[in-house]
Amino acid sequence: MTDVTPMNKLLDLTGKVAIVTGGAMGIGLGIVNRLQEAGAKVYSADKQSLPLRGKTTGVDVSKEEDVKKMVSEAVSKFGGIDILVNNAGIYPSIPVEQMTVADFDKVIAVNLRGVFLCTKYVSEEMIKQGRGGKIINITSIDALHPSSVGLAHYDASKHGVWGFTKNVALELAPHKIWVNAIAPGAIATPGVAEMQKNAPAGVDMSKVLEGFLAKIPMHRIGEPDDIGKVALFLASDMSSYMTGAQIVVDGGVLLS
Repeated sequence: MTDVTPMNKLLDLTGKVAIVTGGAMGIGLGIVNRLQEAGAKVYSADKQSLPLRGKTTGVDVSKEEDVKKMVSEAVSKFGGIDILVNNAGIYPSIPVEQMTVADFDKVIAVNLRGVFLCTKYVSEEMIKQGRGGKIINITSIDALHPSSVGLAHYDASKHGVWGFTKNVALELAPHKIWVNAIAPGAIATPGVAEMQKNAPAGVDMSKVLEGFLAKIPMHRIGEPDDIGKVALFLASDMSSYMTGAQIVVDGGVLLS
């Protein structure tokens, strides 16, 4: 029988270094807070460079040079990288009939190419370090079932991230780098509030949200910390025998 890690050590991330993309607000900030509470040094990368504990920098994850710089700065600042959370994402609501090629490409660039770029350059560093690592991709329940009209480009990107997660989990397993995903349901974030304000013509977002809430068995919208706690689980030794998995955190909505 292998040695059993004591309970008080399972969630201890002391000495670990994490990068969280889209970490300035919403789900990303919820994740940053939990990782820091567990003792990790967190490099928060976001297009909006807001003051947080630790290091925060402006990064566009869809741009290769920005991602390379992010990895270089994290290594320079903290001495390595042990955890990557690919959280950055956008979700402008636009029906396909009104969607332009530029609209589609922008969502795919941030939500899918960004995950590829961050995973590529962070995993290269993790392999070089030789001590394994954890990569956590934030997908969505839309990677499993569509939530509303207007998110076809978003749903395509999140299905892509889920497929990417499983394949990269196979590729990186020999290096002891475990790759998993979290699929959030409805979470109360500034981004969701912004989407409600900019709903497509003819779409009553208050009715959409009312109908969505009615489908949630827990009868509440999730909070960023609901995702932060699951990210901590995946970043820690609590998930020591998991890779290529996706954890749905949706209050039970997919049951309906």
